[in-house]
Amino acid sequence: MQIAPLTSTDRPAPRRRLNAGHAHDLGRMGLKELVPAFVTYPTVQIYAVLTTAAVIGAWQTGAANHPVGVAVSAIVAFLIYPLVWYGLHRFILHSRFLYRFPATAKLWKRIHFDHHQDPNRLEVLFGSLTNTLPTIAIATLPIGYLLAGWPGALTALASGLATTLLYEFCHCIQHLNFLPNNAWLKKIKALHMAHHFHNEQGNYGIISFWPDKLLGTQYAIQNMPRSPTVHNLGYDAAEAERFPWVAALAAEAKARRKAEAQAD
Repeated sequence: MQIAPLTSTDRPAPRRRLNAGHAHDLGRMGLKELVPAFVTYPTVQIYAVLTTAAVIGAWQTGAANHPVGVAVSAIVAFLIYPLVWYGLHRFILHSRFLYRFPATAKLWKRIHFDHHQDPNRLEVLFGSLTNTLPTIAIATLPIGYLLAGWPGALTALASGLATTLLYEFCHCIQHLNFLPNNAWLKKIKALHMAHHFHNEQGNYGIISFWPDKLLGTQYAIQNMPRSPTVHNLGYDAAEAERFPWVAALAAEAKARRKAEAQAD
C-alpha cells in the first residue's frame, strides 16, 4: 500500500472546518474566541447537562442524608482523575497495539493519533463521548457507591464530569496561540507543548502532573532528546505498510475534506 511517510516533520493543515461550517483552529484563536466556541461546543454542552443531571440524581437519592460520604466521594473522584488519565494516556493511547488491529485502529486514530497529527483541531481534541463517558463512569461510580451508596456514586460521577470540563478547557488553552500571563497556566502549557512537539514519551498530564513526577516521566526540554515519533506516535510509513488501517482511514478523511472544501 503506497502512502506518504508520516514523520515528525509533518505539519498539520492550517485550518479545519466543522460540520457546522465554523472554523475551530485553536492555533488561530485567542482566549476571547475560545470561550464562546467552548461553551457552545456540543460535547461540552452534553458534559454540562450530564453533570447537572448527576447532581440532581444525587440529591434525589438522598445526598442530604450522607453529607460526609457525598463530600468525600466528590473529593476522591477529583483526586484520582489525574492518575486515571495518566494511566490511560501513557499505557493505552501511547501504546502501539491499538493500530495493529482493524477493530481498534479507528478508535486509536480518532481518540489520539489525529490529535497528535493536528493538535490544534478542536474537534479531535475532545475524546469521543462513546469512549469518555463509560471511562468516567467506571472510574467514579464504584468509588462513590462504596463511600455513600447511590448519592455518593452520582456525586462522584458529577465530580468526574465537571473535572473533565475543567481539563478540556485548560487543554484548549494550552493549544491556543497565546502565552498565558498566569504562572501556573504558563507552566502546564509548556509541559503539554513539549509532549506534543518535543517528545511524546513524557509529560502525560493535562493540568495535574503529579503522576508524571511520581513515576519519573515529567521532563524539561533541555533534559530530554527530541523524539522522531512525536507527531506520528510510531505509526510511520513502515508501520502503515504492515498495519494499513489507520493510513486508509486517514486517506479517506483527507479525500472527504478535499471534497467538502471544493463544495464550499
